[in-house]
Amino acid sequence: MTIHPDAIYAILAAILFGLATPVAKLLISDVSPQMLAGLLYAGSGLGLFLLYGFTRLFQRDNHERLPIQAPDLPWLLGAIVCGGVLGPVLLMQGLLSTPASMASLLLNLESVLTALLAWFIFKEHFDRRILIGMASIVCGSLLLSWPKHLNTAFPWGAVAIAGACACWAIDNNLTRKISANDALQIACIKGLVAGFVNLAIALSLGKALPDFSAGVSAAIIGFLGYGVSLVLFVISLRHIGTARTGAYFSAAPFAGVICSFLLLHEQPDGLFWAAMVLMIIGVWLHLTEHHAHLHYHRELRHQHIHSHDEHHQHTHDFDWDGSEPHVHPHEHMALSHSHQHFPDLHHQHKH
Repeated sequence: MTIHPDAIYAILAAILFGLATPVAKLLISDVSPQMLAGLLYAGSGLGLFLLYGFTRLFQRDNHERLPIQAPDLPWLLGAIVCGGVLGPVLLMQGLLSTPASMASLLLNLESVLTALLAWFIFKEHFDRRILIGMASIVCGSLLLSWPKHLNTAFPWGAVAIAGACACWAIDNNLTRKISANDALQIACIKGLVAGFVNLAIALSLGKALPDFSAGVSAAIIGFLGYGVSLVLFVISLRHIGTARTGAYFSAAPFAGVICSFLLLHEQPDGLFWAAMVLMIIGVWLHLTEHHAHLHYHRELRHQHIHSHDEHHQHTHDFDWDGSEPHVHPHEHMALSHSHQHFPDLHHQHKH
């Protein structure tokens, strides 16, 4: 069994996001959670805005991108509120009292909650293998947040991080609804709006701006760990679906854990290693999934970025120079065939 080639986007996104958590931990003592969340997303939005402008210089024609459409705005707004405002603040608050290594592994809950919403609310297909993998990740997360002693105070930091995961799970499922659009534009808008809102809230609460070096560091972390990571994540959503992308994204905490050991010199205990084993098992079950069967494609007309593969055999009503991928409205004829697939834009069928 092989890993889906488009999973590389989710894995790269996971590594960038995972590294951002322990590095942000280095700044949390000098910057308030609300201010740090604002700086992270502002760095993400500004960096992607510059990158977007740079890539536009090399755009050959208007058939290469699909910009945000008016019907997509409610989905985008919901994703910004949940994933760009509430999620980062809860994470930064949780980091105040939670070791970075534990926080990084707790972030695996995001993939579980993402999958549950995708399966039971948005009706995305799943099977027993995926379910067992998610159960393993949940057990590992519970071990991480379990109090070490019966008289230990309630782990509010872990609860805050779990809340951040819930917000990002909602964000992921909402973003999936608009993943056919330009991923760079989606991430750029989200970063700019979320950054402005968080900074405005922080300043209104009397939180001071950090010194120049801390501010620049936060912006760079945000650009890579939240901005570039989100672009890759959206591309993965488009190709392999929400739950599978979330599963591949479970690699994020492991990158964060390794980084936290190196940077923060944290020492793991027995529960930590037991939790890591359970999470590795869960991630492995997801990464090695194989799904193929005879399925039916109904007639369909839609618009998204694509290349002319077996699902896209159509003519063009404009002059086309043969460049791919490109974007334009196109039709799909009814088709029945069998191959390995994931619940992407063309495979939303029942089983």
